[in-house]
Amino acid sequence: MLLVDDDPLVRTGLSMILGSAEDIVVVGEAGDGDEVLPAVAAHAPDVVIMDIRMRRMSGLAATAAVMTLPRPPKVLVLTTFDLDEYVFDALTAGASGFLLKEGSPREIIEAVRVVAGGEMMLSPRTTTTLIGHFVAGRLDPRRERARTRLAGLSEREREVVREVARGRSNAEIAAALFLSEATVKTHITRSFAKVDVSNRVQLTIFAYEAGLVPA
Repeated sequence: MLLVDDDPLVRTGLSMILGSAEDIVVVGEAGDGDEVLPAVAAHAPDVVIMDIRMRRMSGLAATAAVMTLPRPPKVLVLTTFDLDEYVFDALTAGASGFLLKEGSPREIIEAVRVVAGGEMMLSPRTTTTLIGHFVAGRLDPRRERARTRLAGLSEREREVVREVARGRSNAEIAAALFLSEATVKTHITRSFAKVDVSNRVQLTIFAYEAGLVPA
């Protein structure tokens, strides 16, 4: 994984924490957003921990740049604020979740594992709260576009997307809708393609914008 933060002490601390896990290897570091693409090209990390506020290029711009790559790594946004508008923008750009700098070593390690496994960041209901908070103030210019994309989903797919937006796991969705977990996964994958998103966080944002769940 790659660590991106303009504070060398933060990078050192994260490197020590993550280095204590047998299944995580820190392959490189970057001190600003404009160093991210060269570092990704050099080290090919599976996960990037991305600071938001940096001197030359923000984590938001760097995340957007990473997502243009043919096979982008997962991005885990690092912030000191749990309700930071920049975090929401990074999630919209394609980040897989967010991580608070004051998180415990166990939480940081587990967050990296979850994102590396292709899932939303740990504590999905916290992420859902963040998304709902900021989507509420941005609905007007985006809602019509989201509703147009919503028309392509079947009623069952809408039900599944609604449960994803509520922060439920595949197992919880399966139990609530009386489906198998494999069927839930299939509906989610099809929904990704139909509404043009790449992960569960973006699907949650879409659900709020389309009005599937109240903001």
